[in-house]
Amino acid sequence: MDTNGLLEKARAMRADIIEMLYRCQSGHPGGSLSCVEILMALYYKVANVDPAQPDWDQRDRIVLSKGHGCPALYAILADRGFFPREDLWRLRQIDSHLQGHPDMRKTPGIDCSTGSLGQGVSVAVGMALAAKYKKAHYRVYAILGDGEIQEGMVWEAAMSAAHYKLDNLVFILDHNGLQIDGTNDQVMSLGDIVAKFRAFGFACREVDGHDIEELANAISSPEVGRPLFVLAETVKGKGVSFMEHNAGWHGKPMNAQEYAAAMAELKGTHHG
Repeated sequence: MDTNGLLEKARAMRADIIEMLYRCQSGHPGGSLSCVEILMALYYKVANVDPAQPDWDQRDRIVLSKGHGCPALYAILADRGFFPREDLWRLRQIDSHLQGHPDMRKTPGIDCSTGSLGQGVSVAVGMALAAKYKKAHYRVYAILGDGEIQEGMVWEAAMSAAHYKLDNLVFILDHNGLQIDGTNDQVMSLGDIVAKFRAFGFACREVDGHDIEELANAISSPEVGRPLFVLAETVKGKGVSFMEHNAGWHGKPMNAQEYAAAMAELKGTHHG
């Protein structure tokens, strides 16, 4: 898929996210919209997965540790053919397999149930250790959020990953600068996050988190003997002007006017 095709695909994924969240009147638009290209780089460019065999033993594992961003993951899994696209419109309904956080017991293509921040990335370390133990060649990718980095469990996982030289493991930070209660600096400053991961023993890279090719190149180039940390600079609420850089849209439902405005922008009919 060329650059224009990827841009159109990203726009379509964002429209699906808005549609899902408006229909269920709950969920997390800001952080779902910010991680679209990260997930696209994995599912369309880098990761070795097979929708026809979601439990294939040699597949790469992808862990959305910031589980509240799952509408983006669901949109991409449906597009890849893991389940019918029509399932998206039942997000968060009580009899749906698509809930507000990923559930590996119910949804094809989900490798780890996540929700409590910090736990997903810790499981990802276990998956990478298991691959080393079994001498398997699959890789493990974990997507984290800004607020999640404030969890002590993340740093325990990072210490373990470096100690065991897990060069089959990649942490990708969706660094949009915001969390549920405001900016990172207002809530709890992350400081020089790259320097911290480098001090823990990771190879580190910084990329534009909305450039799929740049993301794919960074993610797919491991360093021998060291886990990889990729800082992806993103925009919370990306693609919908009134949601961008706005912490208030972390977990806020849309009314009819906001939904219409968002869809007009994403479908290219906005003239404001």
